[in-house]
Amino acid sequence: MTGKEEKKEWLAREPKLVLAKRLKIAAWVATALVLVLVALMRSPYKIPLPDGWTMSFLPPVHAVLNTLVTISLIAALVAVKAGRIALHRGFIMVAMGLSVIFLLCYVAYHFTTVETKFGGEGWVRTAYFFLLITHIILAGVSLPAILMAFISGWTNRFGDHRRLVRWVFPVWLYVAATGPVCYLMLRPYY
Repeated sequence: MTGKEEKKEWLAREPKLVLAKRLKIAAWVATALVLVLVALMRSPYKIPLPDGWTMSFLPPVHAVLNTLVTISLIAALVAVKAGRIALHRGFIMVAMGLSVIFLLCYVAYHFTTVETKFGGEGWVRTAYFFLLITHIILAGVSLPAILMAFISGWTNRFGDHRRLVRWVFPVWLYVAATGPVCYLMLRPYY
């Protein structure tokens, strides 16, 4: 089946409106829980780990996961542009799964480990904080939009999906790509 034929077949599918409504509620609940977790992990109180245990291996894991999300998003874009909708959905599923794993690792790290402070100076410090602040704000703002875009695609509401991904995709890509950059800039201070 050609990309054009595959795309036509997908676009002919009936929207799943009841499922979409249920998933939207779940997405808003998940968003609220994630935002509460992120707020709580900024507390100066950390969960003590057993003697000899450390989560110091996680920051490079976060960077690798974000890099893989970036690659998956770019591959998903290439696939959808070629009309390969099933392949596009597969890459988006990979990006979503890796993002969930990232979030779990990120929360585990920040609930157990004191935050590392950036020690750079001058323009590097300005660049780091610009990237970090935009990364954090856009990650929080984009989470519900990413979930809504995913749900609209998953439930065959393709008009809503296209409308959302026009702005959600570049934001998600920016967040995924700046995560490893921030890690590499902060790496000397771990």
